[in-house]
Amino acid sequence: MGQNVRGEGTRGRVPRARELGWDDELHGAGEATGAGGVAGAGAGTGAGTGADGAGSGGTSAPASTRAERRRSGTAGGGAETGGDARTSHRRGGSRRRAKKAGKHKVLRWAAITLAVLILGTAGAGYLYYEHLNGNIRSGDRAGGNSGAKKAAPNALGDTPLNILLIGSDSREDEKNIALGGGRNDKDRKPLADVQMLLHVSADRENASLISIPRDTVVRIPECKDENGTPYAATDNRPINESLQRGGPGCTLTTWESLTGVYIDHWLMVDFAGVVDMADEVGGVPVCVKTGVHDRSTARVKGGSGLKLPEGTTEVKGEQALQWLRTRHAFGSDQNRAKAQHMYMNGMMKKLQEQNAWTDTGRLMGLAETATKSLKVSEDLDTVKKLFDLSMQLKNVKIDRLTTATVPTDPYAPNPDAWLQLRPSAADKMWSMLRDDVALDKNGDKSGAKAKPKATASPKPTTPAEAPGSFAVTVVNGTDGGGEPAVQGRARHMAEALQGKGFTQAEASRDGGSRKDTVVTYPKADGEQGKANALSVTKALGLPASAVRTDAEAKGITLVVGADWREGTTYKKPTAVAGDLPDGADDKETCMDIYSVYRWDGKS
Repeated sequence: MGQNVRGEGTRGRVPRARELGWDDELHGAGEATGAGGVAGAGAGTGAGTGADGAGSGGTSAPASTRAERRRSGTAGGGAETGGDARTSHRRGGSRRRAKKAGKHKVLRWAAITLAVLILGTAGAGYLYYEHLNGNIRSGDRAGGNSGAKKAAPNALGDTPLNILLIGSDSREDEKNIALGGGRNDKDRKPLADVQMLLHVSADRENASLISIPRDTVVRIPECKDENGTPYAATDNRPINESLQRGGPGCTLTTWESLTGVYIDHWLMVDFAGVVDMADEVGGVPVCVKTGVHDRSTARVKGGSGLKLPEGTTEVKGEQALQWLRTRHAFGSDQNRAKAQHMYMNGMMKKLQEQNAWTDTGRLMGLAETATKSLKVSEDLDTVKKLFDLSMQLKNVKIDRLTTATVPTDPYAPNPDAWLQLRPSAADKMWSMLRDDVALDKNGDKSGAKAKPKATASPKPTTPAEAPGSFAVTVVNGTDGGGEPAVQGRARHMAEALQGKGFTQAEASRDGGSRKDTVVTYPKADGEQGKANALSVTKALGLPASAVRTDAEAKGITLVVGADWREGTTYKKPTAVAGDLPDGADDKETCMDIYSVYRWDGKS
């Protein structure tokens, strides 16, 4: 890329670079040397994008340095220094003072030289930034309307971060066909063979990586693809088909509909992208208890081709892809998810060991590879947004990263091929995610660093109106957990509210299908709407975190979710950190190999 950035448009582009919000820690350096504010902006450009003077400016630095050396040897430079020395002698100064003055001038020239170097690379930094932006492919965040709402902030104003990671089996180009085979699938819409939800806690101290096996049967909601083509909702289809029914945005909407968790972003990678990312980090450590060769057998055709000796190997290139695709040798889709999680843990550890977030060279290499390898949701469509997102992850310690797979059972109509979620286990996990309860038990047990308790709605500044003075619409959303709706639930709860003084409470004939119970109020009603909604939650025993604003709401609405199928006083089960359902925690230090695919390391 050196030929594209050398000496182009430096001064005209620097102010624009600063508008982009790059780190400006060095701003003002030019002013200190008399070189002006533009030099400072150039320094900021380099710091923010990873393209600092030492990085992207390598092509122009030598020429600039030589030019400065020539300038420092001219009459202008020498005369100025000599003049200061003579002045010192005339005033009775000593040679030591003259020497000191000379040192000051040397330092000043060094500072000016540095400023010129920064100016020479500022345009390069901007062009490199624009080059990276040009690599990024993006699409709509959501493919449909799930009804999931973003979590309310805790007392510190922070919210959890949820990112859906999608591995596509696309064969759209020759590189992917070479890696994944299946030339006959070149024109087939890709499937989402890998799906993981990365949940980062509001305090950014713990994270969870949750998988659903690709052949798990779910309801895929109504979606539209990026061209506006509609896809009707469909029941009892494998979740990997969601990608074919509206793209990654539909996969996100499917997850939101299942979990009730608002997902901020998605990132999707194909076969070639996996290989490129593994190469960029220099290999990812994985482990097998015996040698493995995932190949075709007399009974089962196919296989990824993975061939590794016993113990730990750093896989990269095609081997990394083979590891992520292997299923037969690991015995099942659930075990494949364990292997994928081992890979993700290994990559995170590798990045932290490499100081990838602070090492400019590493950051530039990763930025180049990542922007080419990933397709992202529209809210991550610039380098700055991707960089800011990565900074949310850098402080999560490996022992606070929990990997889990949602427990499943064979799907009765097709038990040999498909799976179904275990409702009680899945609901418990979704509830922990919605409430931002850590999936691990490794948090601070002393309480010394305990954060203020999360609260969705601080006390409003306006008192609530009398219960009978405003209407409350009650919606039956108890079918949101996959079970049939409780008949008459909205009417029953409306009557309960009427008995508590909310005389205008009425049941709606429309359903709501929610995992969790919420009370919404119109955003336009401001503090008064919040106060009225909170009075409803207080009357029913609901937590304040159940209150939500809704720009489209026409009044106070109680949506009774799948977490409250009986009774008129809400009793939410208390989630305990690390209390995962049996079989969900799947962190492995070394993978078992199904006997048929064991390899002795010789043949």
